[in-house]
Amino acid sequence: MIKKVLWLLLLVTVIAVVMFWLNREQWLKDFNQERQQRTTQLKQQGSAFAKQANQQQCLEQSFKQLGKCFQFDCTLDQGVFLKSCLTQAQPSSGFCDGVPEYREKVTEDDKQWLKDGCWDKNLNGEGCRFLYKQQIHFCSVSKKTKEQ
Repeated sequence: MIKKVLWLLLLVTVIAVVMFWLNREQWLKDFNQERQQRTTQLKQQGSAFAKQANQQQCLEQSFKQLGKCFQFDCTLDQGVFLKSCLTQAQPSSGFCDGVPEYREKVTEDDKQWLKDGCWDKNLNGEGCRFLYKQQIHFCSVSKKTKEQ
């Protein structure tokens, strides 16, 4: 009896894998189309929010929307929202004060800054660090632009 159940499960698994393999191109096309639509929507939301916000409020709104969501999509979504918002929002006094400079390889001090920032917000995970890395990148680019 157990052997029959195991063989049946194996057969169902093989069929599912084959069906996925045969439909992978359509699945990828659908996934990319959904992400593109979601990205456009989030850029519009970020732009709309920025009309009545400063850069610090953009960052805070991204953290608020991220909340306790640990899914990869949440992180991507809030990164798109934040980037769109930061580029169009009013400057915030002190927004880049104390923010580490952007580097390809993150230093231990940078890691500690990220960890402390997320800890202070009672957020954990890659999503929080990703949003702070967006701030690091934004501030570094803004600084270089001002110097030129």
